[in-house]
Amino acid sequence: MKYTEEHEWIREEDGLYVVGITEHASEQLGDVVFVELPEEGSEVVKDEDICVIESVKAASDILAPLDGEIVEVNSAIVDDPGKINEDPLGDAWFFKLKVTDLSPMDDYMDEAAYKKFIG
Repeated sequence: MKYTEEHEWIREEDGLYVVGITEHASEQLGDVVFVELPEEGSEVVKDEDICVIESVKAASDILAPLDGEIVEVNSAIVDDPGKINEDPLGDAWFFKLKVTDLSPMDDYMDEAAYKKFIG
């Protein structure tokens, strides 16, 4: 699993890249009340705003961490945004990407570096 400075996580799963937000991000946001996910089949470009997440404290944009195509979104978190607070690193993933350029993965942090970053 890799982590971005924007508090997103990325993990490879069966040739796709799954993206969500970190536990730290979900704690900072507070109770999540709304999520807007990208459309399946849409092409995304790294650092493009592709999701919106709203909590009782703030609204945030989720950026595309890699270039690629959205092949699946997690509609369960749209129906129950509170799942993001309950299991941000597991069941509350946001979307799965078919990646066209993996080179940015080299710039992302591993778990130890991320813990130091938020420490």
